[in-house]
Amino acid sequence: MSDAKFFTKGKAAELRLELNSDKKDKNFIRRKTALKKIVANMTMNNNEMIQLFTDVLECMKFDSLEIKKMCFLYLINYCRVKPDLSNRALPTLLVDLRDKNPLVRALSLRTLSCIPLQSFSDALVAPLAQLLRDPDPYVRKTAAFAVAKLWAIDSALVEKHELINKVNQLLVDNNPTVVSAALAALSDVTDKADGMKLAIGYEDASKLVQILGDCNEWSQTYILAALMSYTPQDPAEALLMAERLSPRLQHSNSAVVLGIVRVILYLTNYISDDTAVQNLVVRFAPPLVTLLSKPPEIQYVALRNCFLLLQQHPDILKNDIKVFFCKYNDPIYIKVTKLEIIFLLASENNIHAILRELREYASEIDVQFVRKAVRAIGKLAIKIESAARACIDTLLDLVSTRVSYIVQESTVVIKNIFRKYPNQYESIISVLCKNLDSLDEPEAKAAMIWIIGQYADRIENSDELLDEFLFAFKEETVDVQLALLTATVKLFIQRPAKGQELVLQVLKWSTEETDNPDLRDRGYMYWRLLSSTSTDPETTRQIVMSMKPSITVESDKLEDKTIEELSLNIGSLASIYLRPVAQIFKGTKVRQLEQSPALRRNESFNGGPTYYANEYNVEGYVFAARGDLLAD
Repeated sequence: MSDAKFFTKGKAAELRLELNSDKKDKNFIRRKTALKKIVANMTMNNNEMIQLFTDVLECMKFDSLEIKKMCFLYLINYCRVKPDLSNRALPTLLVDLRDKNPLVRALSLRTLSCIPLQSFSDALVAPLAQLLRDPDPYVRKTAAFAVAKLWAIDSALVEKHELINKVNQLLVDNNPTVVSAALAALSDVTDKADGMKLAIGYEDASKLVQILGDCNEWSQTYILAALMSYTPQDPAEALLMAERLSPRLQHSNSAVVLGIVRVILYLTNYISDDTAVQNLVVRFAPPLVTLLSKPPEIQYVALRNCFLLLQQHPDILKNDIKVFFCKYNDPIYIKVTKLEIIFLLASENNIHAILRELREYASEIDVQFVRKAVRAIGKLAIKIESAARACIDTLLDLVSTRVSYIVQESTVVIKNIFRKYPNQYESIISVLCKNLDSLDEPEAKAAMIWIIGQYADRIENSDELLDEFLFAFKEETVDVQLALLTATVKLFIQRPAKGQELVLQVLKWSTEETDNPDLRDRGYMYWRLLSSTSTDPETTRQIVMSMKPSITVESDKLEDKTIEELSLNIGSLASIYLRPVAQIFKGTKVRQLEQSPALRRNESFNGGPTYYANEYNVEGYVFAARGDLLAD
């Protein structure tokens, strides 16, 4: 039967009666039902449940694991509200730490470590040291996590009793789950503490790789995260470790796959053979493609990480372009990300297939996606010069549909194509001029005005076209006004007879009838520049009509430093947002490659010398704490 029936607002008085009824019931059926209702109401933020604090604490004494779970959950949730009453639960929790049932011991331990009260922390320290050596592996695993939680509450208390050193000793445990939990706890502490660092030697890294197959998905992710603290001491060592990890790419869990990708990509920084590196990274393609058959949320994570990988290794997915073609039922965030990847994978060999696909996308009903598809066509024309003509033909085909938002987006990207390839495709201007009535967005208007002004000498009625825009000059946005000001000046320079009246009117509006400082300053600049035209017209022409810097699509590429940092954080939120780690996780240490002139130079990231080396030359698991090496 579903538990949904418990999620109805209950009264504290009624639930108290249920908790205290049927004391002779050995199975505690009514008490369990009442506790389920209390937990459900607690989840729904029903503040009346606080009134039942004493009654719930009394239920903790019953010998029922199910009841204890719910009581402990209640205690964790309300301990900050009732700290004095919470202390009454402490003796029961300490007794449960010695229970013969390991599940009860672990449950009590987890509850104690989650309560941020000093009395609980002080009482937990002594039994925690013993539980780290408990005969049951589940209890040892829980104890390792408890140390990390206790450190977050009171780090001085943990250091005083040397609990970190005791967790370090769990790294040689014969149970893989315990080892992974210890690594997770140590990693959590070292990520937050100043002066602490986790370091792993080659032999122990090899052991971690060996036990991966014996761990569940959670444990594997902990181990893979810890392997980022292993620094190879020579290229052969790094290559061997990467080869041993690569078979795990076939795992069905997306977190494990991305963790393997992260570690292998990290190890490639220490491999000097470019062919070996290429052979490793091409193995990422099949597992990443497989992740695209998962639910949309996992697809999105995989796609964002594919986008990041392609920034550094553009060829790893070059044969899988069709996998990234959008499906009709893909969510919009999936479609947009696929468009970005399609653009990165575009080349002369597949451009025609891509253009056919983008043409189909432009016929969909989602306006936002259609705009991005049209913009992608324009960017492809800039990226691949040999495909510019085909891209323009596709854009003209879209303009012929006379759909307003398609025409406007096409106008914007065609302007960029004109800037990239001056004096090559101006024959299509007449087609654009026939669709002026469809332009009502500032960006599209500014783009069309720029085209008219730039090629005023080739457009027969350029003065009339500009005059249509000038009709509402004072109501236009600043961007359109600036474009009109520049375009009329260009018209006057190229065709003085037709532009003289217009330029005088626009200059008057811009300098005398506007409050915008940018427009007014540009107006005055042009006025003074045109005043000198009679004495030096050629200089004025060179200034106004000078060649603009060639437009590129390199702005879509991440900075080299950001790529280097994000490649060490694949599978995290930073790799999804494509932002530096410090912007996503406040107060977290930024993971960096170890740098030293002892190993090879790596110039693959930013063209400058970067040195990587192993600063640790130790055997066994090493935990560096405040400058001291604590080893088992």
